[in-house]
Amino acid sequence: MNTPRRPLAATVIAAAVAALALTACGRQDEQTAGEKLDSATAAAGNAAERAGNAIENAAERTGEAIGNASERAGAAIDDATVTARVNAELAKDPDLSALRIDVDTESGRVVLKGSAPDVAARERATQIAARVDGVKGVDNRLEVKS
Repeated sequence: MNTPRRPLAATVIAAAVAALALTACGRQDEQTAGEKLDSATAAAGNAAERAGNAIENAAERTGEAIGNASERAGAAIDDATVTARVNAELAKDPDLSALRIDVDTESGRVVLKGSAPDVAARERATQIAARVDGVKGVDNRLEVKS
């Protein structure tokens, strides 16, 4: 990150020194050339510092944005993994395996939709889903079909 800032800082400093030197040439005041140069150098240093701070702030915001996107992607992968595991566990149950049960997961919360052959199978589906690693809660919307 230091490499891109140096050329920018050097450019800013050179431009500030040149601008201040041109401004100083047109004035007829009591400042000596050395004082004018010191003033120009200080102004250029301040401009370079502000530019460096702006670059650091932009880099920090970019890093945060990347981190947030990464977290969202990780959560989506985790939810997909939870959904797959719940489906696999439901498939092991003889009463539930032949049924079409939709499993949706968001932030670890599982929603079961579809039908169950009886109340016991419906409750078992909740228990099965709740035991899967990563499940934070189960919303069982299975309808009992007699």
